[in-house]
Amino acid sequence: MTRIIVVGGGAGGLELATKLGRTMGRKGTAQVTLVDRKASHLWKPLLHEVATGTMDEGVDALSYRAHAKNHHFNFTLGSLQDIDRERKVIVLGEEKDEYGELLLPKRELEYDFLVLAIGSTSNDFNTAGVKDNCIFLDSPEQAHRFRREMNNEILKLHTNNGNGTVDIAIVGAGATGVELSAELHNAVKEMQSYGFDVDSSKLNVSLVEAGERILPALPTRISSAAHHELTKLGVKVRTATMITQAEKDGLTTKDGEKIPAQIMVWAAGIKAPDFMKDIAGLETNRINQLVVKETLQTTRDDSIFVIGDLAQCTQPDGSFVPPRAQAAHQMASQAYINMRALMTGKKMKPYIYKDHGSLVSLSRFSTVGSLMGNLTKGSMMVEGRIARVVYISLYRMHQMALHGMFKTALMMLVGRINRVLRPNLKLH
Repeated sequence: MTRIIVVGGGAGGLELATKLGRTMGRKGTAQVTLVDRKASHLWKPLLHEVATGTMDEGVDALSYRAHAKNHHFNFTLGSLQDIDRERKVIVLGEEKDEYGELLLPKRELEYDFLVLAIGSTSNDFNTAGVKDNCIFLDSPEQAHRFRREMNNEILKLHTNNGNGTVDIAIVGAGATGVELSAELHNAVKEMQSYGFDVDSSKLNVSLVEAGERILPALPTRISSAAHHELTKLGVKVRTATMITQAEKDGLTTKDGEKIPAQIMVWAAGIKAPDFMKDIAGLETNRINQLVVKETLQTTRDDSIFVIGDLAQCTQPDGSFVPPRAQAAHQMASQAYINMRALMTGKKMKPYIYKDHGSLVSLSRFSTVGSLMGNLTKGSMMVEGRIARVVYISLYRMHQMALHGMFKTALMMLVGRINRVLRPNLKLH
């Protein structure tokens, strides 16, 4: 039986393990194992909503072990430590609880095919003080930390009868930074309904971008529309501003200006985890991504595939596949097709990224973005209610890939019921 290990249960890794389990795992033609260092999955683009409390991750998080049982694959809790390509084994490190007690020893798992889908982490570019003073919004734990600190600051403000301000600085005006800026204003409006003496005038959100405009990866017209909406909300958008140091009480710019902040978020770029650098002698780039061929196989080992943010995949025009959820989704589908082709002696197909457009949610205030496809003969800018519906549908597509159409429909129904039963904001 072919042994397939998928390391990383993010958007791409979990979708791939689910598809492999439903087909090969169910028929007994392959033993499929998903490895992740966490016990549950949350779609990463939703972390800004978890951070502000407008989403309860306890409802939307998915248990890997339960999902594996329902979809005919195995789940192993563990962190990748090394890969032995000669023996075709991966090495998982020890797992300990919060008190340092050993839960799982160091282990080895054998594979015939290995898929690496570990994703990315925030890149601080070695900026002084960032690791010690900033929150990296790339995990549920970091989102919880942000919500805890924000709630504490608002409680202090409430205790002081509204005297003072809550100053939050966000570095990096990509999708995460922009969406969090808008979501914060929504959260503050909701808090007023729960008896907190706070309003938007007491919230100072600074969105800092080193480039000339926000959302630099998107067309200028979308960037401008988002900039306009954020300014209307009261967000201080600062472009062409480079941060050189982070301290407990704020950020210092290249020009020596101090941006005061009680809470600082760093969302200014991504890199693959540091331990991936030259792992097992595989080819990596300057941000630790693994370099892959057009078939998504690593350049130095055909039995190892890489998908999602961890992969540096060059396109025919010389560009690289961007680190987006839609790319991870597409890569998962192509890796599945190519692995089956490899196992049956058929020809593999190259992965070509299809850009279906980008959407940025400005909480309940607005949604802007572009859609791309044959119907539009290029790109079409959308905003407002239509864009919001399309934005939400991206998450629904992810859910359908994991659960199928019927269960996703039930989840949508439960979501609507919870909007009536549960508070709009998680305050604990």
